[in-house]
Amino acid sequence: MDPRAELMIRYAGDFWPGVITGASGSWLETADGRRVLDFTSGQLCATVGHSHPHVTAAIERSLRETVHLNSRMLSTPVLDLAETLVDLMPEGLDRVMLLSTGGEANEAALRMAKLVTGGFEVLGLTRSWHGMTMGSQAVTYAAARRGHGPLAPGAFALPAPYAYRCPIRHCTETCDTTCLEVGFEQYDEQTTGAPAAVIAEPVLSAGGVIVPPPGYFARLAGLARERGMRVVLDEAQTGFGRLGAMFGFELFDFQPDFVTLSKSLGGGLPISAVVTTSEIEQDAHDKGLFYFTSHQSDPLPAAAGLAVVDVVRNEDLVTKARERGERLGGHLRELQKRHEAIGDVRGLGLLWGVEFVSDRETREPASDFGDAVTAACEQAGLCMNIVRSHSGPMSACMRIAPPLTATNEEIDTAAQILDEALAQTRL
Repeated sequence: MDPRAELMIRYAGDFWPGVITGASGSWLETADGRRVLDFTSGQLCATVGHSHPHVTAAIERSLRETVHLNSRMLSTPVLDLAETLVDLMPEGLDRVMLLSTGGEANEAALRMAKLVTGGFEVLGLTRSWHGMTMGSQAVTYAAARRGHGPLAPGAFALPAPYAYRCPIRHCTETCDTTCLEVGFEQYDEQTTGAPAAVIAEPVLSAGGVIVPPPGYFARLAGLARERGMRVVLDEAQTGFGRLGAMFGFELFDFQPDFVTLSKSLGGGLPISAVVTTSEIEQDAHDKGLFYFTSHQSDPLPAAAGLAVVDVVRNEDLVTKARERGERLGGHLRELQKRHEAIGDVRGLGLLWGVEFVSDRETREPASDFGDAVTAACEQAGLCMNIVRSHSGPMSACMRIAPPLTATNEEIDTAAQILDEALAQTRL
């Protein structure tokens, strides 16, 4: 590692062991000349691969034309992207706000929900990840809740639909949504009478790639709306094809009041969006909505976002994610048959989780083993990461999320490296 790394504030434990000098497609290049297959997609931001030429060309054009404006000024790329996002959404979701990060987008959506409902209480799922700003952190339960002082008031947790480790000790292998009923009943006992919103991810990524069962979100939306709450769906890690559909809500047959987008939209640049209804936008505007940041409606990231959508459409990446996800899932299920340390394999499209256990009967998490496998993969040229949750039972789940442009050969290579890493690591 470059000794200048000592100059950096460590913001998430130790840094990755190496300096990156280049990135293209699914591959990274290190300062010592190694090539590394990136199956984290740059923490799920490089949806269309690193340095995609179409995205790079759009950024270069914007650098020559317009990079930044006063946030009250609208540019052609911003209006084009807003129109494109509305075209991708179902009828009714037709108002857009462009920001920089997923945390910001969730803050804005929750602020609007609080404004239009008059409440302030927000429900989020355990094992969720919605951002690091104060409001979004308050409903992020996967990590980083301790040691930083109080969070925003009015946050309540719903048990995640984690059938492998059912949080209410009810289901085995398949969630029947009883956890939702219990969670809302618990909320009813605690509320001060100021409900505002429920926020959720279509698949809980950082919490261990937890896939809700069919009908889950329709029931969640029904329970929320019975209480006058708006539903915010955080598609930061699932939007634009990751799950084998353009958006996750398409797979669960329901329509939220807000959709938030980030990570997968920017092609590596920071951009996020809130999409909601004209009725909610008008109500919030009439009540004095004020959410104003320095890089709101910036032209440069909007141009990149437009290019990303073009690539997803033109290269049919939604279909490819579905097809190559089946290939990847097949590899992982085969590895599960041969390696006792794999307790569970789950996922959709090109977002998969491999949960490590020291014993399949007791399902005791194998955290140290997972760390060792991750290190062995990195040494062999494959970057993936272990995600853990401190809410509820501990777990050690390897999250696998290659770029949607990853080839069959790259998927096969990753599976082979993982197989070898599992074989050489002692449980």
